[in-house]
Parts: sequence; structure tokens; C-alpha cells
Amino acid sequence: MDRIALLTQVLEQNPKDAFARYGLAMAHLAGGDVKSALIEFATLIQHNPDYVPAYQMSAQTLAKEGRTEEALERLHSGIAAANRTGNQHALAEMEALREDLRR
Repeated sequence: MDRIALLTQVLEQNPKDAFARYGLAMAHLAGGDVKSALIEFATLIQHNPDYVPAYQMSAQTLAKEGRTEEALERLHSGIAAANRTGNQHALAEMEALREDLRR
């Protein structure tokens, strides 16, 4: 069974499993399916609003796709989540990406 199928099976049992949802999003990215990855990141954020890596990776993906305004919105939310959770490393990286996108 491939990774996407396995993670999908896990999520059928527990749709709010943040680790599996993030893994599924990353598997879609690795396979070049940006649309599905972004859907999974959005679902992950909806169910787990403090899961900071989802904001960071989805913002990076949106930026790579040239969707700058959406990336900035995601970064705004991600920076707030990083502050709430005390994730200083992700906070610094998202602030740097935000500055790069504003140029």
C-alpha cells in the first residue's frame, strides 16, 4: 500500500489526526499534487489550529505557486499560532518569509 493510501486509511478512522493529515499533505506535495496538498493543509488547520507546521508549509507552497496574498494571509495566521504555542523557530522562519514576500 502506498503512503497516500495508508494515510488516507488512518484519517478515515481519525479525521483529526494531525500527524497523519500533515503526512498526507506532504505526500501530495512530494507527488506534485499541490491542489490536494493545500486542501489537506487547510483541513489540518481547521481541525488543529495550533499545528504550526501546517501554516508554514502551506504558506511556502502558496508562495511557490505565486499566490502571494494567500501566502501572506496564511503566514499571518501561522505567526499567531506560533506565538500562542511558543514555537520560536517556526515564528522566525515565517516572519522571514513574510518579509521576503512583501518585497
